[in-house]
Amino acid sequence: MLKILLLTLGIVLIAVLLLGIRVFFVKGGRFPNTHIEGNKALRQKGIHCASSMDRSERKQTKKQ
Repeated sequence: MLKILLLTLGIVLIAVLLLGIRVFFVKGGRFPNTHIEGNKALRQKGIHCASSMDRSERKQTKKQ
């Protein structure tokens, strides 16, 4: 049981380190922006996240 727990903990630790290489080892590194608003191609097409689109639609209907 202890061997499996330590193996699992080791695998999770390795996964976190590999996912965070850019953050941990690059000066000024940060995680990439995965939000829809951070994607230039989608912005150019006028596509926004559902929350932002809903908020803007609600504001427009309140003005009417």
